[in-house]
Amino acid sequence: MAKRFIFKISGLLIVLLSIVLLLTTKDDSTLFSERVKVSLREVGNQLLLINQDSTSLVLPVKALKNNTFQLTFEKPLSFEPSQLVSIIDASFHKSALPNNYIVETIACEAQEVAYSFQILNNVENSIVPCSGRYLPESCYAIEVVFTDLKPHASLKKAGFYSLLLSGFGLLFFGFYKRKEVVLSTKEVGNYSEIGSFHFYPEQNKLVKHAEEISLSKKECELLEIFAANPNQIIKRDELTKKVWEDHGVFVGRSLDTYISKLRKKLQDDTSIKITNIHGVGYKLELT
Repeated sequence: MAKRFIFKISGLLIVLLSIVLLLTTKDDSTLFSERVKVSLREVGNQLLLINQDSTSLVLPVKALKNNTFQLTFEKPLSFEPSQLVSIIDASFHKSALPNNYIVETIACEAQEVAYSFQILNNVENSIVPCSGRYLPESCYAIEVVFTDLKPHASLKKAGFYSLLLSGFGLLFFGFYKRKEVVLSTKEVGNYSEIGSFHFYPEQNKLVKHAEEISLSKKECELLEIFAANPNQIIKRDELTKKVWEDHGVFVGRSLDTYISKLRKKLQDDTSIKITNIHGVGYKLELT
């Protein structure tokens, strides 16, 4: 009972906490993607202006997998790498985008990297090669990969949903009460089923796989009471009154002795257990 109460309280607290976290966590992954696209379109516009092109289009920026974005153009263009570095740096700084990223300029036809550079938080560790050499006029795609991004809210939400499920799991175990196994009341040849045993109260015997186990009168009377009340605690006073009241003198340890004998005769079936509830009585447990 105490364990189930702990499960209930813990599960309820976890569920409530998860709901609060889910409601207060904003999914900013979409917002981040849109900010990057706007910034890269500005980069594309600046590159076209360098080429004295004010009419051709910057094609829609594509969001690829793993925090990668691709900028493409309607017509071929040419630029000096340091111009690309400074334009991207200025645009990203204006949009407050992360300053850890890798840029690759890919030749469309050959699908090879024509130029690339890496920018890190620490400017001294940034890698910007080949400055001063113009890339010839051609079709280029510019890809930007953001590195060391913090987990998006969507990832956080996945963790919160997992936490929520664990809370519901605890609540389930807290409120779940194992269905008590009810002995079959169907009689075939005047017997009842107790686990894998057939109990014949009128013949004072148990049968398992054609093997007969004899029961004394007291053992049989006790087992009848247990069979009628499976998985329920039966008080010692009730057992002694029903079995010994009208049958002579009751000795203090007689009940325990007969319970011990019954246990030995039922021991071949591990799903059957007669449990001593200290200071109260006994219970026939069937699993």
